Amino acid sequence: MTTIRDVAKHAQVSVATVSRVLNQKGYVSKKAEEAVMAAIKELDFRPNAVARTLYNKSSRMIGLIVPDITNPFFPELARAVEDIALTYGYTVVLCNADEDIKKERNYLDVLKQKYVDGIILTNNQLSFSEVDEAGVPMVALDRVIADHIPTVVSTNKIGAEMATKHLVESGCKFIAHLRGPKGLPTADQRLEGFRNVVEQSAVASVVVEADFHYERSELVTEELLKQHPSIDGIFASSDVTAAGALKAISKMGKRVPEDIQIVGFDGIPFGEMLVPSLTTIAQPIYQMGATAARLLIKLIEKKPIEGSYFELSTDLIIRETTKGEGAAK
Repeated sequence: MTTIRDVAKHAQVSVATVSRVLNQKGYVSKKAEEAVMAAIKELDFRPNAVARTLYNKSSRMIGLIVPDITNPFFPELARAVEDIALTYGYTVVLCNADEDIKKERNYLDVLKQKYVDGIILTNNQLSFSEVDEAGVPMVALDRVIADHIPTVVSTNKIGAEMATKHLVESGCKFIAHLRGPKGLPTADQRLEGFRNVVEQSAVASVVVEADFHYERSELVTEELLKQHPSIDGIFASSDVTAAGALKAISKMGKRVPEDIQIVGFDGIPFGEMLVPSLTTIAQPIYQMGATAARLLIKLIEKKPIEGSYFELSTDLIIRETTKGEGAAK
């Protein structure tokens, strides 16, 4: 393996001169620089990335920890983070925690050992002290971790209010909310929005926890409809949850939207591919990821940011799982 000393010897310069050329720091004559670059090319020298990181105090790497890469919401976030990072010369290291706190802690340790310049977290299982002690710039994405950590989310409560109001206006009299995990701020905000509307409307309601998993949602919905056969509307806390509910309704011989109307939350592309296509609250997923990446890079490069909480707007997309105005016929 070619070393920096081999390059210096071949170029007839000192090791220090080669180091200055590689790191673009310090004065080097034009002649010496050309000799070093020629030697690097001839010897096919590849600088040790870790050594350069230690020297420059920057790896140009960003860590991205997601809870479940199989959920279509997160690949779109990851794509946005990577696109923006690349434009600024950073590489993204993607870590899938599988909603496992042990894996999340391990990834945090590994990313620190890899000298990443910053981390974007989309999980909230880690304690405040664990996050605070990481010692690298961080941004929370689609999650709220701590007040001092810049956070990028969507208008979860407002979106939930729009979804529930749409079901009420579409004629639903008994609406179920398949909520996300308890204690997860985004899920709690969606529950709050749901309750705000049903409490102001003359409709019956029920809330059950279905996490954000397809299989879990299918099972929960089957049991829910057996217990409450008069349910005619469902607000699901994610599009994946809504897909599970749609499957359960079909298995039980009911029709959507004739018997039960459904609204999801996220706006991921596969919602439009479902049959019937899914009415949903669309988050600006790509914009959220891009915003988080830009914020983190500003923190890494010690540039000022305006504010610490960034809430992006949601929109109601009416499709075939509801009867309301704008639904496809």
